[in-house]
Amino acid sequence: MVLTNAHAMGGTVRATLNLAGRLAEHREVELIAVRRRANRRPFFAFPPAVTVTTLDDRGKARRGAAERALTRVPSLLVHPEDYAYPAASLWSDLQLVRRLRSAGGEVVIATRPAWALVAAAVAPADAVTIVQEHMNLHAHRPALARAMQRHYGDLDALAVLTDGDRDEYGRRLSRPPRRVVRIPDAVAPPGVGPARLDAPIVVAAGRLTSQKGFDLLIRAFAPVARRHPGWQLRIYGGGREREALRQLILAHGLSDDVFLMGPTNQLAQALSEASIFALSSRFEGFGMVVVEAMGCGLPVVSFDCPRGPAEIITPGRDGILVPPEDEAGMAEGIGALIRDPERRKAYGAAARATARRYEPHVVAAEWERLLDALRAPP
Repeated sequence: MVLTNAHAMGGTVRATLNLAGRLAEHREVELIAVRRRANRRPFFAFPPAVTVTTLDDRGKARRGAAERALTRVPSLLVHPEDYAYPAASLWSDLQLVRRLRSAGGEVVIATRPAWALVAAAVAPADAVTIVQEHMNLHAHRPALARAMQRHYGDLDALAVLTDGDRDEYGRRLSRPPRRVVRIPDAVAPPGVGPARLDAPIVVAAGRLTSQKGFDLLIRAFAPVARRHPGWQLRIYGGGREREALRQLILAHGLSDDVFLMGPTNQLAQALSEASIFALSSRFEGFGMVVVEAMGCGLPVVSFDCPRGPAEIITPGRDGILVPPEDEAGMAEGIGALIRDPERRKAYGAAARATARRYEPHVVAAEWERLLDALRAPP
């Protein structure tokens, strides 16, 4: 399984580790990480039975002259419009090609278009090549999307996270792989008891980037804080927009109501301390954190953004969907659950049942069926 950085924080890393650990119960699994930053420890624990190989390991004590020189040269193989391009180098190119060319008879699962396009070009004919898309098609930059449309047909399978993406890729790819399937992310059970839903806390989590829409959420929470004194919004995650979000909090007079909590590797515990989860993303590939919140028994208020939330949340049963980027609708949805504790509890109980559909053993079984169909025995 090829991914950008196995040591990093993020939904793709978390989902990949969840799936790898489960597949390793029946198969030999190797995670091939393209890069690791110097002195960076894994944000998430690696599954015990999984081998982790890092191609460009900046944390090594000793690096040869050739390695040091080639890591300074930009990648020649990774598509420059893929967001993984800055993490790649000529050194990682060489190491990845060597590993993929030795993958005869193996299964290669690429977790980004960048690695899928390289695998399509260099993997042996007897390797099974699969791309696992973690983002919807429209989220990719134009030239990269065109390369995907041209070359994904050289792969054996494309696994997407939602029914909407399965249909979209099926229409848009000029030459699709042999199989295009929908398999959602694997989400581990929280490992903590369900939330009591009596704490005056709304929680959100994700990278502090424009995609996650925390600027929209902060503005939406301003009227909630006025109408429901004592309730607070906690946002977990790190990223380049932290200072801009902090200034937005100050500008709206919310310094006692909205808190940027920073990254945490104990997200389940943080979720279980809240009573409502809010997803404010402008777009998603799936919305793994929604399932994580549901697993903790939290009702969800979410923008109906492309893609994911509408396929996870059943409005009126386990959460509330509001139109994309509708700040007033987000405020009203949060307020409705604040005002109705019994509704919170009913939605929270249903949310836990929803989350069970995404547990690793369920998702891994779908992967095993795909691999069997592609004639890749254990």
